[in-house]
Amino acid sequence: MTGPEPDGLPRVVVAPDKFKGTLTAVQAAEAIADGVREVWPGARIALVPLADGGEGTVEAALAAGAQERRTEVHGPLGEPVTARWALVPGSAGASGTAVIESAEASGLAHVEPTPATARAAHSGGVGELIAAALDAGAADVVVGLGGSAMTDGGSGALRALGLSVLAPDGAPVPLGGAGLLTAERLDVTGLDTRLAGVRLRLAVDVRNPLTGPEGAAHVFAGQKGADAATRRELDAALRHWAELLDGAPGVRPFRVPGAGAAGGFPAGFLALTPARLESGFDLVADLVDLRGRLAGADLLIVGEGSLDAQSLAGKAPVAAAALAAGLGVPVVAVAGRVTVPGPDLAAAGIRSAASLVDVAPTPDRALADAATWAAHATAGLLRRLPRPGGSPAR
Repeated sequence: MTGPEPDGLPRVVVAPDKFKGTLTAVQAAEAIADGVREVWPGARIALVPLADGGEGTVEAALAAGAQERRTEVHGPLGEPVTARWALVPGSAGASGTAVIESAEASGLAHVEPTPATARAAHSGGVGELIAAALDAGAADVVVGLGGSAMTDGGSGALRALGLSVLAPDGAPVPLGGAGLLTAERLDVTGLDTRLAGVRLRLAVDVRNPLTGPEGAAHVFAGQKGADAATRRELDAALRHWAELLDGAPGVRPFRVPGAGAAGGFPAGFLALTPARLESGFDLVADLVDLRGRLAGADLLIVGEGSLDAQSLAGKAPVAAAALAAGLGVPVVAVAGRVTVPGPDLAAAGIRSAASLVDVAPTPDRALADAATWAAHATAGLLRRLPRPGGSPAR
């Protein structure tokens, strides 16, 4: 940290994740910035919306200057869906980076979750987005995994890219996780050859394996509509999928932590393509150049909907705080709720935190007008801090 500008104006980086259900990361960043301006008029503010690699990854890339693209694909139950993605052009004629999200094409928001939809939902639209990115000339494709409706091991996406998943009679099996139970063999001869030469990065923020008690079906399929019997069925389907992948030529290890993300999406890609898993936060931080934006900053403000015990496991606010600590930049947080004790926040590099529910008249009001209360919470938090350069807060 180099201190404030010669004119005494502090340099503040505002880098929240989404406040789920109330504010996108962009909206949260703008609201927090309003609170900064209330207390430190004229502050130099950099808005850097973040994500953990799931929902919000495309938005973060767009906020950082990527080009918006929209492509009509098949949704998780086959219906047409217009999915938004981002393209970061390469420099000096180099191929660019495409950023897509599983939630845009095959997201839970596109279905009314029931056991039937949990069995039938598929990732085909994500594969169609990957194909669109390849068609656009991208040599680097980032797939943000999270918020998905399917538990199909990535089979639907691979089928959209040319893989055949065949029943004993040679006919294609039904799309969806449950359809995998009837599969006998895979035919990779039609798989898009461009996949062999692309840098395919799967952004994950969980470490669940593909199958078993901590796997994709048993941990995540319940929120997708699966009852206990359906979860067992889907876990059996993913186990069968794993057996088929083991027999495919060129198979790569896929029984790794994180292979259960987004209904087991990584498994098929790790087995049949050069894809690799990456930390969602690290990938997004690189996309938006968070390290570069923090250089010379006087303060980082992070945030999310609930700053809780799960946050301490490395979610975006805490991961950003760790990055800032290494650069000597102090960190504070604004969140919808804060349930982490002060000493634990301090150990995570967050000096102080404020919550919307503590400043709003009621929790319902905090939710109903989250932007207003995020600004108020930020202003109150900064008034308790010394202004960089020693000037008192207003």
